Amino acid sequence: MNERPAIVAIEEDADGDDVRVTITLDWRDRLHYGTAVGRADLLHRPRLAAEAALAAVEGIGGERAHLELMAVATADLGEQRVALAQVRLGETGDVLVGTALLAKTDPSLAAVRAVMAAVNRRLALILG
Repeated sequence: MNERPAIVAIEEDADGDDVRVTITLDWRDRLHYGTAVGRADLLHRPRLAAEAALAAVEGIGGERAHLELMAVATADLGEQRVALAQVRLGETGDVLVGTALLAKTDPSLAAVRAVMAAVNRRLALILG
């Protein structure tokens, strides 16, 4: 049994100027989905993917798992490019931060990994 949700899929469905991003997470042998809709341009997709990932985590945790995406960004760190995510935990207001290497990874996937890195540290509190 997996102790932390695993990223199964990131799907993007563009419709004109908008895109729907759906994240699938596997946790305890069950699939959980989160979606976010917004502008289709490439600059907004990582944030949408991060929002969808949080929606999937909230789906796992129910009412006790209120999470707010405060920021998603990329930055150079030495010779590497990293994705960073800042998440607020609704119950306590604690701010969680996660990072993921961008390297050759899709920016949306890196944003999702950064979000999961932030929340994975507090899963016991988020998921109850």
